[in-house]
Formats: sequence, C-alpha cells, structure tokens
Amino acid sequence: MHLSLRQLATFREVMRSGSISQAARAVGRTQPAVSTMIQTLEDHLGFALFLRSHGKLTPTPEAYFFLEECEDILGRVERAERTLERISSLQSGKLKIACHPAASSVFLPRLLTGFLKDRRDLDVALIMRSSDVIEDLIASQQYDLGFAETPAPRASIRQTDYDLECVCVLPAGDPLSTADVVTPQDLDGRPLAVLFDEHITAVQTEAAFRAAGCHFNKRLELRTFLPGLQFVAAGICVMVCDMITAYSQLLQAPDKDRLVIRRFSPRISSSVSILTPGYATQSMASQAFIAVIHAAVQQMQVEVFEALR
Repeated sequence: MHLSLRQLATFREVMRSGSISQAARAVGRTQPAVSTMIQTLEDHLGFALFLRSHGKLTPTPEAYFFLEECEDILGRVERAERTLERISSLQSGKLKIACHPAASSVFLPRLLTGFLKDRRDLDVALIMRSSDVIEDLIASQQYDLGFAETPAPRASIRQTDYDLECVCVLPAGDPLSTADVVTPQDLDGRPLAVLFDEHITAVQTEAAFRAAGCHFNKRLELRTFLPGLQFVAAGICVMVCDMITAYSQLLQAPDKDRLVIRRFSPRISSSVSILTPGYATQSMASQAFIAVIHAAVQQMQVEVFEALR
C-alpha cells in the first residue's frame, strides 16, 4: 500500500466539507480528479470510505476512523514543515558554544545578544572553559562551535585562525600614555601582570625583554588577562595583553578614562581560532554565527588600531 500525503489531505478536505466539489475548490483540483483520487484511495485501503447515493456522499464508520489517523499524520507533517521553516530561517534550533575566558565576559556575549534578538526559538548553550578543554569538546563533537586560543591542527577539528597582536595597557596618566609605541626599554623594571609561565604570550614577552637586555619584573601571575585590567587601573602594574581583553576594555565605558592602550614592539602574537567538529556537518545556525564572529574579529582590529592612533 502506497498512500500519498496528497491523498490524505484530499480525503480530509472531503470529510470536512462533505462535498467533492467544495473539496476540489479547497485543494485546487478539478472535481473529477478529486473523485478519482478518493476512489483510488478506497482501492488501496480495500474498503469503502463513502456511501454514494443520488450524488451525495455519506462517510462510513471506517472513514471516521481513517480521518483520525489522517489528522494525526498530516498534523505531524505540518508541524514538521513549520519547524523546518523556522530552522531554515535560523529562527529555531540549538547551538552549543564553548568560549575561552578572554572572550566570555564581553566579546562573545555582545555578539550573541545581537544574533539572538530576532531568533526567539533558537536555544543556545554557552560555557566558558580553558582553550585546551574547548579543543577536546569540539573534537568529540560535544559542542557545535568553539572560540579559543589556536590549537595544533588535528583531523577532528576544523579551524579558522586569527593571528592577533598583543597591546600594552597602561593606567591613565602614565608617562607612556603619550607614546605611539611602548617597548621593553620603556618598561624596564616596571611591575608587570603576565599569564602563567607556560603561556605563549608570557614566553614571548619575557623573551622580548631579555633580547632587549631589560629587567622583566613579573609582579602578578594570572590565569587570564581580564582581572589584570583592575590592577593596571589601580596603578599596581602595566600589562602586555591579548587584543580581545583590551577590546573588552574599550567596550566598557566605566574603564575608558582609567586605562590607555598602546601598541607594543616587538610584536607579541596571540592567536585565536573558531573551532568546529571536523567530522560533523555544521548547522545553518552555526554557520551564521561563525560569520558573525569572523566579521566581529575584523571589526575589532579596526577599532583597536584606531584607538592606538
């Protein structure tokens, strides 16, 4: 038995209207076509759905039972169509995002706020984790999208990398706030806030000081740069930090008069990446949000460099 959705929908319309002619107008077909479709449906089912007498149709008891089944089937199909329509327009679905600490407080939530504004049925799971944990979450396909420090390439992860330069953050009023570029010589012996020894930015920064023959005075060791902004604002230290943390400071009005951002030379690299599972197809919502992140990273660099002028 091969029943089509068109047959079921036509039968339902005949039952609702009680007339072949009215049903034909409702489904946009001719009356003979609808009559033939109902007859074919009865042939497939092996029993009569209507008693025909003097041009009138009287539903059989079996027709009422079959109508319940049709309503159930067509209702599910219609719900599925509505759901798929919402998904295709990015109005519905689920998006699981893992974000590293530097971008989790301001940068990514700000992007999500705009992205979700007109997508009321799109659910998002957002967690903050260290970059190495995010790498494993993406590789194991537990999350759709990760934004983290750039990992070593692996087959189970697709990644888009951004090589961002670090900047120097100074307290407002610092003598170096008028400089175009800050160097290790300018910071010789000054207290610094840096990340833990194994972090690539800490390694690069200390190497830059040693290469210049300058004293690397690590006063504060941090797991993330974000709390360092408070220490710099209080005049306790200065900091050579990742661009996303500095950009977060630019976006937060309360700190704009307490901190100054300047370029640092030699260039200290802080690479971040958009990560997606290597063995899974990206959802449309994931693809759309990746485009948002990509545009935001480009815009961030423009705004930070403008602030450095």
